[in-house]
Amino acid sequence: MKAMELSKEIFDNIKKCAPVVHNISNYITATDCANMTLACGGSPTMADDPEEVEDIASACAGSVINMGNTGGYFTESMLRTGLINNKVHHPVVLDPVGAGAAKHRNEVLEKLIEKIHFSIIRGNVSEIKFVGDKSSSANGVDAAEADLATEDTVYDIAQYAMRLSKAMDTVIAISGPIDIVANGERAYLIRNGHPQMSRVTGTGCMLSSAIGVFISANPEHILEAATVCISAYGYAGELAQKKVESEHAGTGSLRMYLMDYMSNMDQETFAKGAKIEEVLLAE
Repeated sequence: MKAMELSKEIFDNIKKCAPVVHNISNYITATDCANMTLACGGSPTMADDPEEVEDIASACAGSVINMGNTGGYFTESMLRTGLINNKVHHPVVLDPVGAGAAKHRNEVLEKLIEKIHFSIIRGNVSEIKFVGDKSSSANGVDAAEADLATEDTVYDIAQYAMRLSKAMDTVIAISGPIDIVANGERAYLIRNGHPQMSRVTGTGCMLSSAIGVFISANPEHILEAATVCISAYGYAGELAQKKVESEHAGTGSLRMYLMDYMSNMDQETFAKGAKIEEVLLAE
């Protein structure tokens, strides 16, 4: 399996270059996203002023565009960030927070997708379905229960992700009970993580920032780097929840331990806990 075979190189590349990653985040999760970037071995810059994002982004190794904020100048900042990354050939992540939830947000999303080539689009299944064909039944920023991947539906969703990736020429990452990362030919199913992670605000935003670190250090292996990142992040969540349970603690501690375990994650630890399955596109 290529993702596992490349995992040592992926972790080594992060250590070698310690990529500076530009994030346009939202005010709820900006600090956590910055700290998760550091925990993964990168260095964050959180600039969002449209007058400086081009200079900042072009000097970084990659960018993460989080659609948590779409009002005011944020749309222009996101557009300028994406376009400059395309111009200088740096990876750029899109997190389509709340896709399908509101008319203005949907218009911003369509504009971004029309004008920017994203290296990877990561969201929950409802957000990704809206990106793909406007079929999401979500209400707000959380995935609809009916959309979530189960053992009965995950292979069909993986095929959908592969077809969407091929159509959009971008890696598609779907977060949920079973995570899916796909390009136009293959998908990786990831069975790491813990349900309690969904009880902490910003775990999805932090994951997108983590992906930004992994792919910025490994721009030639976007699919595999994102897969290793998502699996490592989920495994860190598993370890964090075990620690929480042993201390009879709660979600505040889970947030802290998630960051702790990611900051100590290496290839050796990752290899012990990774649960990854490869699926190919059906003809």
